[in-house]
Amino acid sequence: MEVDQRRADRVRLVVGGEGAITGTVVCAAAIAYGAGHLETTGQLSLAILGTVGVYWLAHLHAVTIGSSLTHSHHPIVALRHALRETIAIAGASIVPLLVLLLAHLAGASLRGAATIALLVTIGLLAVYSYVAGSRGGLELGGRLASAAAGAGIGVLVALLKVGLH
Repeated sequence: MEVDQRRADRVRLVVGGEGAITGTVVCAAAIAYGAGHLETTGQLSLAILGTVGVYWLAHLHAVTIGSSLTHSHHPIVALRHALRETIAIAGASIVPLLVLLLAHLAGASLRGAATIALLVTIGLLAVYSYVAGSRGGLELGGRLASAAAGAGIGVLVALLKVGLH
């Protein structure tokens, strides 16, 4: 990847796109589950950070070990590689978490703020998928189908929310 592309990809959507998708889905699942079981936005925020954090650490460990096993990398080199590959998982929780907190500050109830944040995650998944389809050379119909598939994952998480409550 060229240096200009790296600068333009600071949130790692190009190189770490799968991490952004995975992190967003994990964040959405934490929101969906936590909104019905926790009492405050602060508790839900900590649950989101904790869930995404543990998932990211597990993935970081897996990529580190995989890099050492597959490429015979020294553990420090493998860890650096894993950090670059997985940081998008952790970073993906920032937007939904900010939306949750802003909705709460605007006066939404915990469930209302969680619903808004969950809808934003569905939107993010659709946008990520649309951009992927576009970069993959799909025509408008294919890009829209890709966006629908991304949103569909988010809807499955929302259905999880309904099923767990």
